Amino acid sequence: MNNKLLDFNNSQKTSKTPVFRAGDVVKVFRKIIEGGKERTQIFEGMIIAVKGNQSSSSMITVRKVSNGVGVEIIVPTQSPNISKIEVVKRAKVRQGKLYFVRERSAKSLKMKYKDLAAFAKVEEEKAPAAAVQEVKNEETSEKEKTEQK
Repeated sequence: MNNKLLDFNNSQKTSKTPVFRAGDVVKVFRKIIEGGKERTQIFEGMIIAVKGNQSSSSMITVRKVSNGVGVEIIVPTQSPNISKIEVVKRAKVRQGKLYFVRERSAKSLKMKYKDLAAFAKVEEEKAPAAAVQEVKNEETSEKEKTEQK
């Protein structure tokens, strides 16, 4: 029964969204219609809560401090008004919900962030090496096949 529910929820998801965790810094690109014009507004902040992660309608709570005032939005990840969500940084946190961030200043948090752009470059560098290794393995397997004949 549980597997059927998970399969149904996965089939209802419209787009590929990255894996979110509490502590991630994300950019949320929202479509806003003002009058007859449509524009995209970017909201960059830290995820303090992820709710309904396995459901088809998961929600994330994103918080940022703008001009000394804390601003939070609750974003449905599969909404048609969200064009994309981009993960900028990932912090090492030990809790699933970071509601304590509301009372603390940004300086007192001292989170350890990992820059995802650096990891993407490292993965790209590893990928060609892995592809070369696969080609070498294919060549050796072809040689073995010809030797066996």
